[in-house]
Amino acid sequence: MPLSAQAATLLAGGVAAGLVAGTATCTATQGGLLMGLTNRSHGRDPALVGWFLAGRLASYTLAGALLGLLGEAVSLPPHVRAALLVAAGITVIVFAVRLMRRGHCAAPPQGGVSRYKAPLLGAATILVPCGVTLGMELIAISSGSPLAGAAAMAGFVIGTAPAFALLGYVLRRLSRTRLARVAGAVAIAAGLWTIGAGLNLGGWLPRTAAPASAPASPTVTVWATRDGYRPAVVAAPAGVPVEIVFKLADRGCTGTVAIGGRDVALPATVRLPPQPAGSLRYVCGMGMYAGFIEFS
Repeated sequence: MPLSAQAATLLAGGVAAGLVAGTATCTATQGGLLMGLTNRSHGRDPALVGWFLAGRLASYTLAGALLGLLGEAVSLPPHVRAALLVAAGITVIVFAVRLMRRGHCAAPPQGGVSRYKAPLLGAATILVPCGVTLGMELIAISSGSPLAGAAAMAGFVIGTAPAFALLGYVLRRLSRTRLARVAGAVAIAAGLWTIGAGLNLGGWLPRTAAPASAPASPTVTVWATRDGYRPAVVAAPAGVPVEIVFKLADRGCTGTVAIGGRDVALPATVRLPPQPAGSLRYVCGMGMYAGFIEFS
């Protein structure tokens, strides 16, 4: 694929991931910085939210370019990312409970926040990654290109921008007590979602998929769609080499699959050595969608 086409595709995929998956999780985990911004400004300057988003776009685009430049050299194995997601979810829940128990946000200090500080706070959100952000960083790494990596991360920020803009509007109108309760409840939900994604990515969740109905074949085809992998369960013979042909129907988080302890960017053909009878789980790079290969 030409570099410009790859960048355009990853930009569109990043926007879709931000709109669909990143809206709730990122606003919950990173909304604290925006909360502090609106408190300090006493809600008088709505343009600060725009500067906040501009700083966020700049830092994510730069991070995507660096990740694309570094490529696989900084790639973390799926089980390490899974543990990080679980830890991040637990941390979010702990802070959310503390926020709700206090019943109010920190009192704003004297004076306002300049438009020079707002983009710095927005840029700092890259240091507080949500689960979906980690998945987008993986996509940027696997792109192997600074331009494509920057496009993926920039698209993700653009996709989450409406949610952050709405959050800034709401924050300027809620009392600090009500704000703490709402933010805490959303953050707990996001934390639980992040923990679930980590457990799924690590293969630590019980299997819920239906049995495979197709006959076993040494070559099977799986389609990666925006809503998961189709078919979700495929049959393959045990004791012989098997080829899994992953085809890409839609760009999204399913475009990267973790299988056999490694990450694979789709479309791709994964060749597995002879497997014992049983079930092999694979999952998207964000831990959202899983599929199964039944060996018999």
